[in-house]
Amino acid sequence: MEYKINGLGEIPAVAQQIIDQLKYKLICFEGEMGAGKTTFIKEFVHLLGTDDEISSPTFSIVNEYDTNNGKVYHFDFYRLNDEEEALDFGIEDYFYSNAYCLMEWPSRVENLIPEEHHVITIENRDGVRYLTLN
Repeated sequence: MEYKINGLGEIPAVAQQIIDQLKYKLICFEGEMGAGKTTFIKEFVHLLGTDDEISSPTFSIVNEYDTNNGKVYHFDFYRLNDEEEALDFGIEDYFYSNAYCLMEWPSRVENLIPEEHHVITIENRDGVRYLTLN
């Protein structure tokens, strides 16, 4: 299913529609640098019920948030050199924790991601963001 976002004010409604349709808690976010992955994830986590400050885990690899819907782990795998690094910090424990795992740059760990996951692709076309949920 594809969603169109014309501006920041439309993100909460689209994020809620996506949350309502999810079958799995493992979600891969695909998109070019600057496509809006982190911006969308911030709203997604807020809608799950937290007042925590949401930030990009670019340097820490993973940020953890407590929400009304349980733990949420936000990963940014951009800086990983290989899948072995992910195994070293216990990525499989996160994936099988029954917590939401929101992953930016999942291609860096693609062989480790369980089969039951969603992919949200974000594209910026002439200033309009298009999100596709698979």
